[in-house]
Amino acid sequence: MNSFSVLASAPRARSSTLRQTWLLLIVLALVALLGACSNNPATPAASADSAGAAEAESTSVPVEAGDTWQGIPVGFTAEGHPFKGNPNAPVTLAIYSDYQCPFCARHFVNTEPGLIENYVRPGKVRMVFHDLPLKELHPNALAAHEVARCVADQGAPLYWALYDALYMAQDEWAQQPDPAATFERLAGEVGADVDELKACVGSGSKQAAITQAVADASALGFDGTPSFQVIDEATGAGYSIIGAQPYARFAEALDAVLAGNAPPTPAEAQSPSVPFWATTAGMALDPARPGLTMAGDQTRGSADAGVVVIEFSDFQCPYCKQHAQQTQPELDKQFVDTGDVRWIYKSFPLPIHPQAPAAGVAAECASDQGKYVEMHDALFESVTTWSITDPTPIFIQLATEVGLDATAFATCLADPAIAERVEADRTDGVSYVQGTPTFIILNGSGGRIIPGALPLATFSAELQKAVDGE
Repeated sequence: MNSFSVLASAPRARSSTLRQTWLLLIVLALVALLGACSNNPATPAASADSAGAAEAESTSVPVEAGDTWQGIPVGFTAEGHPFKGNPNAPVTLAIYSDYQCPFCARHFVNTEPGLIENYVRPGKVRMVFHDLPLKELHPNALAAHEVARCVADQGAPLYWALYDALYMAQDEWAQQPDPAATFERLAGEVGADVDELKACVGSGSKQAAITQAVADASALGFDGTPSFQVIDEATGAGYSIIGAQPYARFAEALDAVLAGNAPPTPAEAQSPSVPFWATTAGMALDPARPGLTMAGDQTRGSADAGVVVIEFSDFQCPYCKQHAQQTQPELDKQFVDTGDVRWIYKSFPLPIHPQAPAAGVAAECASDQGKYVEMHDALFESVTTWSITDPTPIFIQLATEVGLDATAFATCLADPAIAERVEADRTDGVSYVQGTPTFIILNGSGGRIIPGALPLATFSAELQKAVDGE
């Protein structure tokens, strides 16, 4: 029996439904708090500040006279980690980050500028960067960290200039089969000696230091990015912050430690009410609309599957395309086609992808004619073709190619009610989704969160755990 279908009125069935509802409450609460890339998707990172037994950064922070970046002192700690800010600041903000992690880029864009202006520039806080490339999630991350360390050999100001450039150009190099040329171009643009950089990278001399940095982070319990420690230099006490948290969370912690206090523990998160699309009733199959749930979401796979995956995706997102083309077909063979897993699709167009909402509409219109999966695949296959100012003609062409009634499809594209469906999906996910793709895996014993396009072997292992009831 499908553990997510509407169950009979037997006491055991009611208990199972109630248990599943509470499990889903917990899972969705965790998703709502997530803001990190993780090497351990089965164990979502906690978002609350917590006191840790971390050792403080060494107070031996040599900096050459005159070394500044944008008017702020910069240098390297005795352990070789780059820092920005007053070398003798009373508080250190240690950042454990991955240049290819989208959540790290979000912190860089949304939160870090305020921290720099309000805490680092005035000399109250020293910011120290620690390498934590998640190779399993981000195949180009290790190379980016190696390039950054090599440029650091040419001076701290150049390192911090490249630091900015790597995050700002993340979308460009993250998906490249070989990003070396892009890294060299970025390094040259910030003023680094490219020949010296190439020689350093070719020597492999930075790999051991990066491996040690990852091991040091792991010893502190950090297996996701970004992770942070707020360290009181006077006492050595360290307090952890996990994930790309809002500026207010950092300000609260920094102000407390600057005042000689431990950061306040955030109030326990309130469990959100389960939205209809994630309830037993909402995920049930709609007998009047084949291929849809009662909440109106596209679904495929056996109604009796013991595992349900809810996917939030963006048709213009390169990571979503990577998952759809490289990972999903094999997952279908292993789990969906065998009846073990049912898949539910929801659109989550990101603001950085201007045609993604229109593509979501195209998929919805195809769904109305029973061809959602065919249009889903065609949209990802031809994304470079329809990523133009007016993609409508391309969508109509794709509709014809997948066997739709082109006239009815064109009429559907112009229907504001269809666009509202896509926006409703986005609204459904806004409290839970930090980036695309995001997957919520639910089974009778709990749930797992997968933020990002994991390699096939990793995703397959997580699904197998869910199928096995783990």
